[in-house]
Parts: sequence; C-alpha cells; structure tokens
Amino acid sequence: MKLIGPQERQMFARTISMALASKGEKMFNLSKVASLAAVTVLAFGGAVSAGNVPETDKPIKVIMNDWTGQHVSTKIAGALLQKMGYNIEYVSAGALPQHPGLAQGNLHFQAEVWSNNVGDLYPKMVESGEIVVLGDLGLEPREGWIYPPYMEEKCPGLPSYKALYDCAQAFATAESFPNGRLITYPADWGTRSRDIVAGIDLPFNAVAGGSEGAMIAELTSAMATKSPIITMMWQPHWIFAAHDFNWVEWNPVDGECIEEDQEKDTACGFSQATVNKVVWSGFEETWPAAFKMLSMMTLTNADQNAGILEVDNKGRDILDVADEWLANNEATWQPWIAAAMK
Repeated sequence: MKLIGPQERQMFARTISMALASKGEKMFNLSKVASLAAVTVLAFGGAVSAGNVPETDKPIKVIMNDWTGQHVSTKIAGALLQKMGYNIEYVSAGALPQHPGLAQGNLHFQAEVWSNNVGDLYPKMVESGEIVVLGDLGLEPREGWIYPPYMEEKCPGLPSYKALYDCAQAFATAESFPNGRLITYPADWGTRSRDIVAGIDLPFNAVAGGSEGAMIAELTSAMATKSPIITMMWQPHWIFAAHDFNWVEWNPVDGECIEEDQEKDTACGFSQATVNKVVWSGFEETWPAAFKMLSMMTLTNADQNAGILEVDNKGRDILDVADEWLANNEATWQPWIAAAMK
C-alpha cells in the first residue's frame, strides 16, 4: 500500500473532472470511473479519507533541541507529518525554555522530553493539561558519568563513585587543581551534575559543556592522548558504538533515585529517564490525524544510534538520514499513517 500526498490527490480530482467533461457525462464509461475509484482506495490504504487531511494549512511548529539524537527523532516525525500533507516549521528551543512555549501554544510538538531533566514547570503544566503527553517514544535511555577505561589505572577503585574522592587530582586540569574537572551538560539542559557534586561534597569542578558537539570533541580529543577526562553522557549515542567507556557506579536503591536528596555514603547518582512525546494542549483538536500518528510513532535505540552515527561521524545531512530511515522502514510507519487517516 502506498499513501499519496496532497498534490497527487489534486491531480486525481482533476483527472476525474476532465474525464467527466471531455465527452459529456453520458458518454463517459462508468467502468473507468469505478476503476479510478478503486485505484484511489488502494492508494489511500482502503478506508483512508482524502478530503480532510491536513485539517488546516496552519504549520505544526516542531521543536528542535541541540543534540543529534533528538534531531533524528524530530526529523523522522516531521517527514512522516509531511507525507500526510501537513506544513511543518522547525523551531529551535532549549530543553527547559521549551515548556512554556508548548503550554502557550507557540510550539506544538516535541519528540523527546527526558523525564529526569524537565525542571519545575513541566510537571505542573502536564498536570494542568497545558502540555499533553502522547506516550513513550520507545527508547531505552541511560544517563550518568562516563570515563575511558584507561582512567581506572589512574584512579583505582573505579567504577565506584567513592573512588573519585581519593583520586580527584587524577582528573584535574591546571584550572581546576586540586579539584578534578567534570564536564556536565550544557547550561540550558539543567544543573543535575553540578547539584550532585555539591550535594555529596565531591572535590570536583563541574564545568558545563558548550554543546553536544563540544562535549564529544573534548572527549575524543582527550582519548586520543589518553588524557584525564570524565563527563556526563547519555545513551543512545553513537559514541558508544565508536569507543569503549565505563559508567561510574552508584549505590543501588529500591525504586527511583531521588537526585535532589543524596548524601556522600548513600548516593544513588541519577534517576533514569523515560523519553516521552508531548504536544500543545490544542494539538488534537487542530490536527487530529497528526495527533493519532504521533501517538503511535516509536523508535528504538538502534534506530537512533544508526542515525546519529551517520550525521555525526559521516557528516551526512539529517534530512537525508531521516528519508533513508523512512525508505528502509515502510512496513513500520505505513500502518501508523493508515490508521491515523481513517
């Protein structure tokens, strides 16, 4: 089954009109009308209606953050929406500033909200109904501090976080000495690492990475010379396919790790996230078919890791990578669109 877009729908309508007008309705072979109608039904996937999608020409404002994995998810979602005939506008926004924009309807869709990095406003906006959670994107994420394996020779006791108290100087730079230096997420992603360092009195300076690209550049540069480095990182990410890393390990807990309430001897590190798709509260009413499709859309770690690798390592354009995913996964996404357009 192949779904057709608005241009093809218009062409079909013109074909019918021209056929009916060419020699008069009486002379037009009704069997040809039936054949054309059958082609339309097949093209639209059986019960799909051609007349009401897109429901409006108003553009769907899709949020772009500043890490490649989110770009992969977002561009795939955008490409699917465009296949349904929707107008798409990509808008850059910070991971925390985006939430008021969604609540106010200035932004409309976010493919990835990481539940453990949302700040104070987001839960209140979800509870009030200003932001609507569509569901889990399908990723299996992990976040925490990582380091190259060679650092265990310089800091015996790793991977336990407690080893960092005794060998902070192994991670020091000229600017941080005698404290170690920890690279954290960019400033507008929140202050989780810095807060944990302060909360458990770890002798490290938490230094915000300028961007995902800057973090990866510093990490790979340090590894090339086996220089000291420890950084906050997340999975899925292509870096884990390209290099070996170890994760700092923390005390196990029953239930969820509460990042804001930790002590030196019992620290649990980072709460682990779910990654949710969210929309503006008026999204379903404005674009109901898009709402249904995005609710069904899922991606795997393998999907995203492969896309990130193509963009960040091979320098490919993100739109080409998204289009390639669509071309290779029609059996996955065609049912989402077909069901949404019924």
